[in-house]
Formats: sequence, structure tokens, C-alpha cells
Amino acid sequence: RGPARGGAARGRQRWRADGRALRKLPVHVGLVVTEEEPSYADMASLVVWCMAVGISYVSVYDHNGIFKRNNSRLMDEILKQQQELLGLDCSKYTVEFANHDKTGQVLNCQSTLKVLSPEDGKADIVKAAQNFCQLVAQQQRTHSDLDVNMLDNLLSSTKGFPDPDLVLKFGPVDSTLGFLPWHIRLTEIISLPSHLNISYEDFFSALHHYAACEQRWGK
Repeated sequence: RGPARGGAARGRQRWRADGRALRKLPVHVGLVVTEEEPSYADMASLVVWCMAVGISYVSVYDHNGIFKRNNSRLMDEILKQQQELLGLDCSKYTVEFANHDKTGQVLNCQSTLKVLSPEDGKADIVKAAQNFCQLVAQQQRTHSDLDVNMLDNLLSSTKGFPDPDLVLKFGPVDSTLGFLPWHIRLTEIISLPSHLNISYEDFFSALHHYAACEQRWGK
């Protein structure tokens, strides 16, 4: 048990140092899988690495909603890897789900995770528009009140979450397939061939690439 715990401590120090070494670190990273067969173990590794380098918000998405439907399986895998990679002395915190119907005490490092599906993207925009129309009908708002901030406030899927700074998209599809279409208009998107068997070096290389990029403004 001692050597394993020592290895976890060295890993924590390395990952935290890696995060500090970057010129800029994203606040919110979206992990978007476009492949048909998502891997719980590989996604769990990515989530734990995000937290280990100091990323505050992480969202996980696949276009079939598999991770969200099986969120307890994903959480179990994340907790297992957290214990293996980061040791058992990390403070616990509440994991949030976009639909607010399930929470669990797992993970570490004061990060927050949301597991999203397509219903949290386009459908959320439709619902926000309907809510705004209802406010207009009730004469609580006028049509001229609708602006970027108003729409942001009406969206519920990412309540309390900043917009993603970075999306890591995995798979051959040249699209984020409905991942928070409103929120990623200014987001840097980095494509990786696959999340299957992804290494920490591949993950950190993507963060390094992000740190070297200038902020995109709708480009």
C-alpha cells in the first residue's frame, strides 16, 4: 500500500506542476466523444487528468447520450481511477448532472463535473425560447429584451457553469454533434483521433496546444 500511495503522490505533484507550467489553463473543458463505442475507463482517465492539472469544470458528452444514461457506471470508474491515480486523501465534492436528478459524492480537487447528452444542447435552447415567449405573453418581458445575456440566463443545462474554453473532440467526425451549440461559439476546439487508449501525453499535448493558441472570436 505504501509504494502505491507514494506513486500517487508523485503523480499528483507531476500533474499539478504540469498545470502550473501552462501559459493558460482552461477553466471549463468539454470532452466530446463522436465515436460509436464510448469507453468508460478512457473517459474516466480524461476526467481525472483534467482535475489533476487543476481544471475547475469538466463536461462529458457523447451524441448518443450513453454516458448520461449510464452515469453511475462512469462515476464508479472515475472514483476507481481517482483512488488509483491520485490516492485516497483527496477531499470529496458533489458531482452535478445536467438534469439535476442525481448527485454523488466522488472525485476530488474542487472540480465539478456534468454529464451531458443532446437534450442538454439544442433542446435546451428551444426550451429557453419557449420560456422567453411565455414571459413576453405574460408581459413580464418585451421582444427587445432578448439578447445574449438573457438567453444565457434562460438556459438551464449549464447553470452555474462558465462556457467551455476548450473542447477536446474525439473521433473521425468533423462535428461536435450537438454539444452545447450556443455555449461553444467562442470555444477552442481541438480534435483527437480517438479517446480509446488515450495517453496522458496526448491529453497534455492538447492542453499545451490550447495554451499556445490565441482566443478565437467566432472563427
